[in-house]
Amino acid sequence: MKLISIVTPCFNEADNVDELYARLLRVRAQLPHYRFEHIFIDNASTDDTVLRVKQLMPADSAVRLIVNARNFGHIRSPYHALLQATGDAVVLLASDLQDPPELIIDMVRAWESGYRVVAGVKEQSRESRSMWFVRSAYYRLARKMADVVLIEHFTGFGLYDRAVINVLKSIGDPYPYFRGLIAEIGFDVKRILYTQPTRKRGITKNNFYTLYDMAMLGITSHSKIPIRLATMAGFALSIVSFLISLTYLILKLVLWDRFQLGTAPLLIGMFFFGSVQIFFIGLIGEYIAAIHTQVLRRPLVVESERLNFDGPPQDISKDTSV
Repeated sequence: MKLISIVTPCFNEADNVDELYARLLRVRAQLPHYRFEHIFIDNASTDDTVLRVKQLMPADSAVRLIVNARNFGHIRSPYHALLQATGDAVVLLASDLQDPPELIIDMVRAWESGYRVVAGVKEQSRESRSMWFVRSAYYRLARKMADVVLIEHFTGFGLYDRAVINVLKSIGDPYPYFRGLIAEIGFDVKRILYTQPTRKRGITKNNFYTLYDMAMLGITSHSKIPIRLATMAGFALSIVSFLISLTYLILKLVLWDRFQLGTAPLLIGMFFFGSVQIFFIGLIGEYIAAIHTQVLRRPLVVESERLNFDGPPQDISKDTSV
């Protein structure tokens, strides 16, 4: 029987672990011709998440647990767990119950029909309208600028064939934009639409910084347009500045006694060009920061505990299988 790995990232989700596991048991019961492993990766939770997962393990040998030495963030930790999965297909499923586990059944069927990537795409969300509007605007902007066709309202929830996981291992990215990598690989994607429910328990772990980090990572990882826009804007503004300066010079020479230069144009021009320079310097800094992260080649995570696995963590830096 084929093996399906379910990867569940956790951080302070003790109140959701039991319900998530119970719903996944019902899903597994409807897929009796498959074997399962369920990998929880805990990002150094400060509540009882690890204890709740450990309590599941004696009755179910399919449950596995990775505990990180510290909180390595919402980008690196899930990606590390994906690369540790051994299944013929791997499902990435958040632990906050905002991604319906029941969709796994449809994902498996699509996978068996030939799709190597099955993506859960949010058709609607019960979150605030303002947040949905901002997300939609970002996805449209990122899609227009990206070198590849990004999937809008796709958070990573989906099923990935073993061939996809092997490609991800060969990339060896220490700080990956997973959604962009899926588009970069190029396999045909089956989209399964769903409505994202509101969170029942706990609080979201996203804040302004994490959302900004993800947004900038998506742009800098898959588009050269912003950095080239800075060059073109600098060239265009230099021409505009030259023309304005030439106009003022001519007016002053022709109307020497009547034309007053004044300080307003000088102040406006100085602040405008200064703000443009600071904006594009910051943009260049984002690209440099991304390069710096790649050069450091730090591990995705450092594990403090690994339970119910057969072997040590897989070293992706030496895995080039595709």
